Amino acid sequence: MTIETEEPALTVDELAARAGVTVRTVRFYGTKGLLPPPVIGPRRVGHYGPEHLARLALIEELRRQGLTLAAIERYLDRLPPGLDAHDLAVHRAVVACWAPDSVETVTGEELRRRAGRALDEADVERLAAMGVLGEGAGDGSYRVDAGLLRLGVRLLDVPLSQEAILAARTVLVDHARAAAHELSRLLREDVTERDAQAVRSLSAHMQPLVVQALLTAFQRSLTQEVREWLGEPPESDGSP
Repeated sequence: MTIETEEPALTVDELAARAGVTVRTVRFYGTKGLLPPPVIGPRRVGHYGPEHLARLALIEELRRQGLTLAAIERYLDRLPPGLDAHDLAVHRAVVACWAPDSVETVTGEELRRRAGRALDEADVERLAAMGVLGEGAGDGSYRVDAGLLRLGVRLLDVPLSQEAILAARTVLVDHARAAAHELSRLLREDVTERDAQAVRSLSAHMQPLVVQALLTAFQRSLTQEVREWLGEPPESDGSP
């Protein structure tokens, strides 16, 4: 059973509108090599797909975190090849976690625009249950976790019950807290300087490295679990 839905090709104007940036920004990223070129269709019109949208969203998230263009380029160069829109969305969600607060208040119209699709009442309730959004000030607005929105929207099409998704979220949160606790313990054992500012500075520098390492390890482990579940042979690690 396939769970992916084919998204329509986007013109540069549609891509910019979906990503919340200007057409000029899209073209600038393209000239810098940060965004792959579009697929040229009939009448020489360029079309962009979901991978372009996800990559653009990742670039914008990195920019919001204060990274320079050179740093963004280095980050993108370190990504594994062949990532699809979902993989890029995962990376964006991880990057968004670097920020202390990525929650924004948006109108219902803006929520639908960012989601890139219509959202009925059941969809909104499911996103709220996943912790992606909540009601605003009673004026029809919503408080949205920008780092989780696109992932949450994609989960709406996953053929799993809401209970299973929430249980999976609990597992991930519990294991993430356990990993953070163990890493904190290692730091306390290795770092003798207890100055609060020094500790916060060390954490800020290590956090991007740690989350990338955790994400890579998790993706590889999950791939192996799925292969074992399907009875497929394990992938070679390249060793002789």
